[in-house]
This record gives sequence, C-alpha cells and structure tokens, in this order.
Amino acid sequence: MVAASKGTRSALAGMVALAMLSTPVALPAPAIAATSVVAVVNKAAITTGDVSRRVAFLKLQRRQGNLQKLAKEQLVEEALKREEIARIGMSVSTAEVDQAFERFAQSNKLSAKQLNGVLDQAGVGAAHFKAYIAISMSWPRLVNARYGAGSRGRLSNQDLVTRLLENKEKPVTTEYFLKQVVFVVPASKKGITAKRKAEAEKSRASFPGCDQAMEFAKNYRDVSIRNLGRVMAPELPPDWKPLIEKAKGGTTGTRVTDRGVEYLAICNSRQVSDDVAAEIVFRAEDLDKADQGENPNAAKYLEELRSKAQIVMQ
Repeated sequence: MVAASKGTRSALAGMVALAMLSTPVALPAPAIAATSVVAVVNKAAITTGDVSRRVAFLKLQRRQGNLQKLAKEQLVEEALKREEIARIGMSVSTAEVDQAFERFAQSNKLSAKQLNGVLDQAGVGAAHFKAYIAISMSWPRLVNARYGAGSRGRLSNQDLVTRLLENKEKPVTTEYFLKQVVFVVPASKKGITAKRKAEAEKSRASFPGCDQAMEFAKNYRDVSIRNLGRVMAPELPPDWKPLIEKAKGGTTGTRVTDRGVEYLAICNSRQVSDDVAAEIVFRAEDLDKADQGENPNAAKYLEELRSKAQIVMQ
C-alpha cells in the first residue's frame, strides 16, 4: 500500500501546472467533432473524443511535441493496463479515486468543485482525469503483486542478517491488533451515507472494546466487524495510517469507503523489535527507495501485455 500511495503522487506530479488555473481564465474547451474510433485494443475502442480529452490533459501538463501521437500512445497503454487490472481484480475503489481527486484539488488550493470546473473548461473532464488516477493507483499495485516475490518481496535470511549487521541494532516499530467496524451502505442507497456517518461517529463513544465488538454490533442495523489481526506500522494502508496515529479512546475517526462508513478499533498496540518486525521495516524502506522511480518490472509487464494484444490503429 505504501507503494501505491507514493506511485500515485509521482504519476500526478506532472499536473502541478493546474495550480496556475486556480483563478478564472478564458480557456475555451476544444471543439470535438463527431466521435469516431481511432484505435481498438483487444476490442476496447479508443475514440477521437478520448484523444481530444487526453491532448487537453497533456496541454495542462505543459507537454510539448506531437500531442496527438503521444495521446494515442498513452491511451493504448492505459487500455492494456486497464484490461489486466480488471482481469486480476486489482482495481482501486471508487472511494480511493475520489479521495485522491480531492487531495489533488487541495494540493492545488482548489475545492473538488473548482477542480471539476477547471477540467471541464480545459476540455479534459473530471471523468477522464479520474480514469487516469485509477490506473495510476492500480497499476503499481498490480506490478508489485506480480513481482513481489523477487527483490521487492520477502528478504532472505542472509539478506536480513546482513541488514541487521549494517544497522547494528534491530529497528523498532509499532505492532497493532485491529478490528474494522463497518456501517454498511448498500450501493443502491448511497443517499444515506451522511446519516450513517453520523451514526458511526456517535457509536465510537460507546464502543466497549474488541472483546465485546460482536455484541456491540448487534445494537446497530447492518454493522459488520472484521478482525484484521496483527498489523505492523509500516504495513498500514496510507488512508488509515494518519487516523490510527491520531486515534483517541481506542477507535479511529471514520472513513467513507465503497462498503459504507468505517472505523478501526485498536485492540492493542506495543513496540516490537523482533526479526519479523525488522524484515517488515526493511521491506518498507526498500519500497520507499524504489518508488522514487518506476518499478523496472512495470515496463517488462507492459511489453508482455502488448505482445499478446490485438491492437488496431485506424
């Protein structure tokens, strides 16, 4: 999860030029002619409308050169990635994409609504940008999942001993035992999310502790409890990490996700310094270093997909 978070920031860094558009400017949206297909990737069509939006997107990034050609190349690659992400089932959630969109808006001193307006005015559209975000977040997870058994996966005993000798002492990290409390919001009833969020927030004050969590859930309608077990601090998902670190009274603040409104119960936490903790800390450090640049396996993976694909350029 650490890699996905950093990878997303890296992928979106080129959009920093949007900050220059935080005040109203006269940016006429490009005229889009009747939509026609310009490429087909394994039966997925790429249209002139898609290319037009991507060209507008590239202009926001201040990219130079043949933008039509670059746009088509990017869209073909994203079509290959999107299909593989769907096949493996590694897509990020809609909620994660929306949160990334809001964070990006905030980093450019815009509200989500203002960012929507900027994207519409530039001819990109929020939907196109969110689709780009989804792939930018999902693809590194897929690459890491596939190649994780290699140099970026578990450390061998010899590597672990070497790292421990280099550090002279074992690293210390926090070990958490967690349960997840989910106030379920069905996909067909998203309109009740605000009400469920208020209910979840209120329930935190009366949460009796992890041992009585199941009994606690019976007092509410459509509440589930998931036992997450032992989780080391470096393994915490980036969206939960700040909430866990700021937690008071044994529970974190709430988050809206695809499942509904959730919070975590911290059953126990302690400082640990054993071999398991050391390996997790070292792996997190390795991921941080690798995420300064793209995982070299990503290009190999993409080339493999391309070699097997049916790509027809119109």
